[in-house]
Parts: sequence; C-alpha cells; structure tokens
Amino acid sequence: MAKDFKLDLTHRSRRLRRTASRRAMVAETTLRVADLIAPLFVVDGKPKPDEISSMPGVFRLSIPDLVKECQELHALGIPAVALFPKLDPKLKTDLGQEALNRQTLVLRAVRAVKKAVPELTVITDVALDPYTTHGHDGVLTAALDDVDNDRTVGILCQMAVRQAEAGVDFVAPSDMMDGRVGAIRQALDQAGHTGVGIIAYSAKYNSAYYGPFRDAVGSAQAAGTRLLSKATYQMDPANRREAVEEVLLDLREGADIVMVKPAGAYLDIIRDVRNACRAPVAAYQVSGEYAQIHAAAKLGWLDLARCRHESLLAIKRAGADLILTYFAKDIAKGL
Repeated sequence: MAKDFKLDLTHRSRRLRRTASRRAMVAETTLRVADLIAPLFVVDGKPKPDEISSMPGVFRLSIPDLVKECQELHALGIPAVALFPKLDPKLKTDLGQEALNRQTLVLRAVRAVKKAVPELTVITDVALDPYTTHGHDGVLTAALDDVDNDRTVGILCQMAVRQAEAGVDFVAPSDMMDGRVGAIRQALDQAGHTGVGIIAYSAKYNSAYYGPFRDAVGSAQAAGTRLLSKATYQMDPANRREAVEEVLLDLREGADIVMVKPAGAYLDIIRDVRNACRAPVAAYQVSGEYAQIHAAAKLGWLDLARCRHESLLAIKRAGADLILTYFAKDIAKGL
C-alpha cells in the first residue's frame, strides 16, 4: 500500500537537488580561491620546514622556503598571504624593541617575497606579542597588571611605518588597542605611504581557540603558558553588539577592511558586521579551528576534506568576503 501512496504537491524542493549540475546552478554561496588568504609562519635559520606539532601540515619556514611557498600559492591563484614571525627568544624584551629593527625577520621576509612574487598581496601583523617576553600584544603598565594602551599605540605606529617601508600591501593591527587604526593611518600617511592599506582586526575576541598559534609564533613559550588571558583588550566572547561598534569605530578611523576573529564560533558576528557596513569583511579561521578539524579527522570521526570545505563555506555564507585559513593551499588545489 505504501508504494502506491502519492502526495498531491505543486512544489517539490528536491527537484533542484536531484543532480550535481542542478545543485550548482542554484547554489547561493560560492567559495572561490580568490576569497582565501594564507597565513604563513617564518623563522630564521631552519634548514628545512619545521612542522608545528599542534597544527598538522603547517610549517615554520625559512625565508627561502617561504618564498617558494608564496610562489606556489600565487600559482594556485591565492591572492594574498599574511606573515607571522617566530623569533629567537634571545631577541625578545619586555618592550618588544625588535619589532622596530629594520632588519627584523618579518621585514626581511617581506622584501624577499615582494622581490620574488611582486603580484602577491602581502599582509603583516601589527602587534607586539611575537616580540615581548611576556607574550602580550603591547607594553605593560608600570604596575605590570595591564597593557598600556597609548604607549603601545605609539610603538605600533612606528612598526606599521617600518612594514610599509619594507613593501607590504596591508598592515593588520591585531592588538585591539583603542584608537590604533586612526593613529596608524595618520602615521602611514605622514610617512608618504598613502597606498598601504589597513586590515583591522576589529572584532577580535579573547578566545580559547588561539593556543596552537601561540605555539607557532612562540608567544606561549615567552609567556610560560598558551592560556595567557588578554581579556583587558580583546573582546568578551559574550558580547555581540560591541562587535559592530568596534567595526564602525575602525572604519571611521580609516580601516580599509575589517575582520572578525575567530570565525567558526562567531558566524553571528560575521553576519552582524556584514549587515552593518559596506566595507569588505574578512574572517580568520584560527589555529584552534584548524587543529580540531584535523584532530577529529585523525581519529576517523570526520571527513577532513568535506569538513574543511564546509567550515569555510559557512564562513562565506555568514557574510565574509575574505577568509584567512590554514586550509588555503589544500582548498585551492581542490577548487
């Protein structure tokens, strides 16, 4: 009897799902290689790529290997890379002075990459955590109980100018200090770098998902823990409306692109930001998001290829125009 049962339906949604070609025709969201930004880690003196134990398939690269990687990414159509240095601990100080050294690691890396692949967009991080002994994103107050906002911003402005001099396309302040976007824009313009853009980490949350990244750049080792709290300057994960306010402040101060970080657990924030402004919106699929997908796949609990694609599709569907992801190269090969 059941096999003869027929519904009298005018509309059947499954008609549009019957074949791959039909599904492609009506897909509302498309993930493109051009949407991806590859974060890369650079280190001095490594004879071969050094895999980060908490981030399978991600390596700290010497400058020659970094250049090769950038050439490969460019050939795949990935438009941009974001560079993060892992410094020798001997170069770290409480004030992070190495960040202003014109021959510091990341600036040498920028010059090498731009010389070898001038068409590739290069983004550099503006924050002091790779350079400080305490692992915070800025210099500490006299009482050593918080980050000194204004003093830190003064250093970040100098840091951004140094990066512009080295040839970067975008500086990306990730420190979450108040007023830093406007101050950096003014410093860049006064130094004649009006063409260097700012990608602001506008809604960067005090997230538990950053642990593997802190291993990668050595800020966890410097601080003595990957669990370092940055709650006095990064956003409270409980807050939603505040993210839109932070974004609008950064846009008024001169940000060219705004960012939400992390991405996967903050899809509602990405959508709010997308609805609130017309500027390009980036989202950072952070190290912990990458690591947990890999860990579950290693245990056989998830399909790695499908999950990494779905995770990025969700970020794009939420409203991100650009996605920083450690999956960039693998996704680009698949697309």
